[in-house]
Amino acid sequence: MPELPEVETIKNALRNGGRGGTTLIGRRVVASHLLWERTLAEPAPAEFHERIQGQTVGDVGRRGKYLLLQLSPDTLLFHLRMSGDLFLETQTEPPALHHRLMLDLDDGRRLAFNDTRKFGRAWLVADPASELGKLGPEPLDGDLTPPDFHQRLHAHRRQLKPLLLDQTFIAGLGNIYTDEALHMARLHPRVISSSLDRGQSDRLLSSIRQVLSEGIHRQGASIDWVYRGGDFQNYFRVYQRTGDPCLVCGAPVKRILVGQRGTHYCSHCQPPPANASSSGSG
Repeated sequence: MPELPEVETIKNALRNGGRGGTTLIGRRVVASHLLWERTLAEPAPAEFHERIQGQTVGDVGRRGKYLLLQLSPDTLLFHLRMSGDLFLETQTEPPALHHRLMLDLDDGRRLAFNDTRKFGRAWLVADPASELGKLGPEPLDGDLTPPDFHQRLHAHRRQLKPLLLDQTFIAGLGNIYTDEALHMARLHPRVISSSLDRGQSDRLLSSIRQVLSEGIHRQGASIDWVYRGGDFQNYFRVYQRTGDPCLVCGAPVKRILVGQRGTHYCSHCQPPPANASSSGSG
């Protein structure tokens, strides 16, 4: 699943030009094509087609794992879910097999939302807060200070891995970058959040920011046919390295289930604490 660095990479390409295209900013929507009706979460298709035609892209942004196209006057949100991708192509190309939504632009190109597994969604809204208001803080935002993060951790009694995956707690983390950050912070994924002292929580926040920043620098991870283009997968510390030696201590990387999610960790660098057996609650 595309996580914050992958979504940030797509955002940067659409905003600044990249992945073989030029910027989307300033382009006007002249037609829209909904090829899989369930891709559109809001509004109804007829209203969507009527509202979006003629709107101009003012900016491209990201909030958590959402992509935001700031139009005039609406905002078009995309959540890529398991297999979504957004890219620009010429209108003369036949639609690819898994295209779900296409926007024809005034320069002869189109913005294509391709989603093999059909889990991705789009929203055309007047106020993006109607969908994004539930999200927790951005992990790279300076407004999230170490004391704030420590306080947020102690407001819950949950295992670290599921808590960090909870988008209402912190926005943008998924399986890959959570495993990587916990290993860098030397914290077991089943540690209870409220048990962390200030030094541990500071180390965790710093590790989250380091792995996300490196992921963005390397344009994300290309781990299967869903998202391609980045090379962060060549620098994984533990993710998908089951049985391989830990890059820090040499002990074999292990894989367990935490909150029903496959989780990779080093049993030497990330020893399980006494409270690891407790599932905890929010």
